[in-house]
Amino acid sequence: MTKLFASLLLAASLLPAHAATLQPEKSEVAFTFKQMGVPVDGKFKKFEGQLDFDAKKPEAGKIAFTVDLGSVSLGDPSFDKELAAPTWFDTKRSGKATFVSSSIKATGPGKYDVAGKLTIKGAVRDVVVPITVAGGLASGSVPIKRLDFKIGDGEWADTSIVANDVTVKFKLAFAGL
Repeated sequence: MTKLFASLLLAASLLPAHAATLQPEKSEVAFTFKQMGVPVDGKFKKFEGQLDFDAKKPEAGKIAFTVDLGSVSLGDPSFDKELAAPTWFDTKRSGKATFVSSSIKATGPGKYDVAGKLTIKGAVRDVVVPITVAGGLASGSVPIKRLDFKIGDGEWADTSIVANDVTVKFKLAFAGL
């Protein structure tokens, strides 16, 4: 799930600061993991980002992105309630996941690697999120390890039931991109 957060932050960082505004209603932050070998898809409904970016000087850009962990949805209210519990996202104590960039590197036309710190449930990890910017959208995906962030710990730490690998995917729409 943190992959998604990092990806969103990276995408936001590629837009011109003076002209681009994140449009959450046209954007998506999603994730996929496997439970008992079966892929499960989820999404976050609330997120926001701040960016300072010039495509001519991407290395000078900065991005900060926040995801409301309480907005998680697996498509079933009982599952969503379980994800809010301390074992998973602990939304009462750690309601937000954040990403703050430390560098942006152009890797090709419209492609960037955004490095930064991803924080979930107090755990901080360095991540690099590859993003593509085209047609007013910043998109990408990033893999994370849920146990690195204490997501699904305790009895759920057994990765034979819920896999440790999570892919966070995002498509972020920006006005003025």
